[in-house]
Amino acid sequence: MDLSFTAEEQAFRDEVRSFLADQLPPQLSDKVRRGVRLGKADYEQWHAILHARGWFARHWPVAYGGTGWSAVQSTIFDTECALAHAPPIASFGLLMLAPVLIKYGTEAQQRRWLPRILDGTDWWCQGYSEPGAGSDLAALQTTAVREGEHYVVNGQKTWTTLGQHANMMFCLVRTDREAPRQAGISFLLIDLKTPGVQVRPIMLLDGEPEVNEVFFSDVRVPAENRVGEENQGWTCAKYLLTYERTGIAGVGRARALLGQLKRFAERQHKNGRPLADDPLFARRLALVEIELENMATTNLRTIAAVDPAGAPGAASSMLKIRGTQIAQEIASLYRRAMGPYALPFIAEALEDGDTAAPVGPEDAAPAAARYFRFRAMSIYGGSNEIQKNIIAKTILGL
Repeated sequence: MDLSFTAEEQAFRDEVRSFLADQLPPQLSDKVRRGVRLGKADYEQWHAILHARGWFARHWPVAYGGTGWSAVQSTIFDTECALAHAPPIASFGLLMLAPVLIKYGTEAQQRRWLPRILDGTDWWCQGYSEPGAGSDLAALQTTAVREGEHYVVNGQKTWTTLGQHANMMFCLVRTDREAPRQAGISFLLIDLKTPGVQVRPIMLLDGEPEVNEVFFSDVRVPAENRVGEENQGWTCAKYLLTYERTGIAGVGRARALLGQLKRFAERQHKNGRPLADDPLFARRLALVEIELENMATTNLRTIAAVDPAGAPGAASSMLKIRGTQIAQEIASLYRRAMGPYALPFIAEALEDGDTAAPVGPEDAAPAAARYFRFRAMSIYGGSNEIQKNIIAKTILGL
């Protein structure tokens, strides 16, 4: 028995492992393990499996379809899923919008939108950043003018992750140009099939259009799709971001990737000896593992402090900073371990069904793409520099 868990928690971990062994499709776990790109159908297949078991909305209150798990159980589940190479959860509807609806939405909004998140009817994306409003989000300029029972929306959003798959967007819009920047913003739910919406892909360094820019031209949105009071959307936005930043910490994902790296370092040789025995490499590996376990403890403490409901608060900024730094260090070590095999970026190797012979070890195929992708982690969700300002102001009182 793992002495870090109670007998009940150990039994829960065994249950999760059994579920993953029985229900996680091998073709999905193989794609995740090899770093192959996942399509919308892959995400939806895994979401449906979790929903059928009642384990999809594990962070929601039981009254809304959640599991009622403790913080420890949620951490166990996330970690075991990552170690089993389960697909990540598309978090925008489930882990970001849903907490906002539960706290600030009307009963009618909750009845309408929450079941559609659970059963996969709606795929959500996030409409926060704009070309002139990234980390300085309050500078957003997309407008929504009230006309009777509708808002007319005009403007542009950018860096919209997985927007190419989405049919719905939760969006920050400016509803009062005369008010102070943070006081004139509202939170709208926008159907992306509405006339006047245009989604254009942005190609990233890894060759994938993971993010998009979205244009609104006289888009009419029902006023009933506003969450919270008019001009009070900044409150919803901040609440949502604490959940996003806590999720970015990615403890389970980092543990899984670190485990892969350690196993590869045992197989890879340098000067006739396993790379794991190289003093400089072993030192960096040990340091990042220590940092990861420290962050895991802090992550658990932060989640437990608000369990079973509530926002993680400013501590999520600390998790976001450390989580991105640790992930970037692991990705960097992975590339070093691969040596010259990590230099080429071969986009075809990340496509499902690619039959080309791998260049070097199979582990090398996603190394460059992962390194590029992880560089962006310290920017999205609010840059790490902005998170330091939040910590200084909110926690340290500076």
